[in-house]
Amino acid sequence: MGEKSLQGKVAIVTGSASGIGAATAIGLAERGANVVVNYASSADAAQKTADAVKAAGADVRLVQANVAEDADCKKLAQAALDAWGRIDILVNNAGTTKFVAHHELGGLSAEDFARIYAVNVVGPFQMVRACEAALKAHGPGMGSVVNVSSIAGVAGIGSSIAYAASKGALNTMTLSLARALAPNIRVNAVCPGYVETPWFSKRFGADSAGRIKDQQEKSNPLGLTADGAEIARTVMFFCSPEARNISGERLLTDSGMHLTGFGAGDKR
Repeated sequence: MGEKSLQGKVAIVTGSASGIGAATAIGLAERGANVVVNYASSADAAQKTADAVKAAGADVRLVQANVAEDADCKKLAQAALDAWGRIDILVNNAGTTKFVAHHELGGLSAEDFARIYAVNVVGPFQMVRACEAALKAHGPGMGSVVNVSSIAGVAGIGSSIAYAASKGALNTMTLSLARALAPNIRVNAVCPGYVETPWFSKRFGADSAGRIKDQQEKSNPLGLTADGAEIARTVMFFCSPEARNISGERLLTDSGMHLTGFGAGDKR
């Protein structure tokens, strides 16, 4: 991708206070895009992302919004339109989970499923709907939606059955939207494997998170693990002009983990 290949473009990145979302927002800014940085509760972290976007030479708007709420999705879209009059890129990165071992069926309630689906599936749909008209305005293949999914949605593994099911739904919705919104809007999904993000250290503590990282490196074919910046580079490819001929794609970015067969699922 060219150094300023997104000059003059406008991007919304949901859940961009930290991790993949923050790295994506900053990377898009470095390539010339103005960015709406979004957070639900992590105001201080989101401000750091916004400051980094500004330091990269881009204009930024910082918006608190919960993508599970349709009115908040409309607020995010309107923030971009009010500031710059256009939307070129939507990255649906906001996500949530509940850590429950897959064999502990009693650990998940209907309310857990509804909450996780509200953010991980309904939220991206509502964001696409809120941005649809603006994304369509630029001609065939020029509007780009990237859904940050997970290998969990492909293999039925991960932090919980509810999370895996939500990401499987997001993958299917990516295909539906790619058909429905062609030709002007491309819709693709990135499916990371293990990623070094605050999720693991917050849930398990720093020592356990380090052991999980070591185990992941030993168990995948490439012997590598990714951080948020690594996944962000793949997301930004789908956002870029170089991907103008790609829609409805689900790209696994998992250090080859899918080659190992996954076994019977996550037993953590």
